[in-house]
Amino acid sequence: MIVAEAVGRALAACGVGTAFGVVGSGNFHVTNALVAGGVRFVAARHEGGAATMADAYARMSGRAGVVSVHQGPGLTNALTGLTEAAKSRTPLIVLAGEATEVQSNFHIDQAALATAVGAVAMRVASPREAVSRAVEAYRVAVEERRTVLLNLPLDVQAAPFEGTVDVTPPALASAVPAADSSAGASASASGGASAGASGGISAGAAAELARVLGAAERPVFIAGRGARHARRELEELADLAGALLATSAVAKGLFRGSPWDLDVSGGFATPLAAELIRGADLVVAWGCALNMWTTRHGTLVSPGAKVVKVDLDPAAFKTHVPADLGVAGDVARVAEALAAQVASRPGYRSPEIAARVRAEGRWRDVPYEDESGGGRIDPRTLSIGLDDLLPRERIVAIDSGNFMGYPSMFMDVPDEGGFCFTQAFQSIGLGLATAIGAAVARPDRLPVAALGDGGALMGSAELETVVRLGLPMVIVVYDDEAYGAEVHHFGPHGHPLGTVTFPAADLAAIARGHGFAAVTVGGPGDLAGVAEWVAGPRDRPLLVHAKVTAEHGSWWLEEAFKGH
Repeated sequence: MIVAEAVGRALAACGVGTAFGVVGSGNFHVTNALVAGGVRFVAARHEGGAATMADAYARMSGRAGVVSVHQGPGLTNALTGLTEAAKSRTPLIVLAGEATEVQSNFHIDQAALATAVGAVAMRVASPREAVSRAVEAYRVAVEERRTVLLNLPLDVQAAPFEGTVDVTPPALASAVPAADSSAGASASASGGASAGASGGISAGAAAELARVLGAAERPVFIAGRGARHARRELEELADLAGALLATSAVAKGLFRGSPWDLDVSGGFATPLAAELIRGADLVVAWGCALNMWTTRHGTLVSPGAKVVKVDLDPAAFKTHVPADLGVAGDVARVAEALAAQVASRPGYRSPEIAARVRAEGRWRDVPYEDESGGGRIDPRTLSIGLDDLLPRERIVAIDSGNFMGYPSMFMDVPDEGGFCFTQAFQSIGLGLATAIGAAVARPDRLPVAALGDGGALMGSAELETVVRLGLPMVIVVYDDEAYGAEVHHFGPHGHPLGTVTFPAADLAAIARGHGFAAVTVGGPGDLAGVAEWVAGPRDRPLLVHAKVTAEHGSWWLEEAFKGH
């Protein structure tokens, strides 16, 4: 056995279930060793796609993601996906061959590259440490919720391995994500109440938070990625405290079905959600850092409101909207501890509020003037139509761009496992790969990829991957023949737009060339083609080429531009 094989088998023994990648000479043996150890390998067509697939897989499966790439360009091709994963605190292991000879065409400082984008750089420096370093990379990825680059120097990979791959997987803490886009420190911060080693809450912290909840007349809970495992505990506490419920975008669907669910807070928020969150006298962020998107640059938090943050990572207490009270601990355990100390009270809940949530709580309930016409469909009408046609058991993945609020907010999801939102780095072109990784993680649900035309063409290499894997995916392309965000940002000021607008492209024909079924939608009546696909047999994936209206920017984009 050589070192590369020992590393692959060690990771398989740690519990890795699925790996993604593009295989070259520098990662050939380690990838085959993963497969020999029982790991499923999903071959992508581009390393950037592979990294994002692994990221999305980890988010939606709850298991560590693994991506395997060639030395040098294999890693640089993957860099945008790795940056997204690192910023999102995704447990991800990157296996990369490494050319250590300076004269090699493939030589770059791979460790510096990883560090620059927020990942943890590690290296297998000798045969003797091959297995221990692989196990440590797995531990850091899962326990510390980090993206780890494990460099595999070519000469070390090829060396004989004389030990045994007798791996005892590390005794890991629950891989609960920290707050959305939090900074990643692990020590207590000043001003925060520390948790015990069990991830629970100290008696003093519980008493103070119970006091704050008991004094609030209009409490709102905003749950983020770090709370996606804690619906039951948060709902029980909210029932006692009379709190309304909202989420960050990445936790969309967490409270679906609750009569007090305001859906997403921030730029995507409905007018009702924005009104009620602004009216809160207490905002409790559960595993949510309250970044500028979740709070509309802070404007959704009233100046007189008290802010509490509950998070595994105390660094989140001082970022974005600072907390008046920070409690370090696992969200579910903290909420459960508080439930024993909080007396039942109506809080923000009333029959009037409940009626308004029923009537105005979703974007599709907000009246609008349908602008479809002239061979183009209003993106709101498109999204509502797809929401009605597609099966409810779905997992929706969203690319970035002007269009993204429409599928995010007009297409519903059944729960927190139905929405995959890789937007910490705000790169376009990741949406299709995100949907593939999510589909591999959740084969029980219909995968839906929502893309703009720019992102669709960037990621089009992975259309072949969708067909090859036999995924019954629906890809919806919101085509405005432009980079719409730039058009609506610079156009009103009279700037020339020739660099960000494009001639029409037949995206349906491109999809058919890869083996897709495809329909072109220029008006509501064209959605009949989607209904036919849904009716069966769904033996091929479907691409919906939607020619959308583009007279003005989306509502959420107007909010985003306030930060520019």
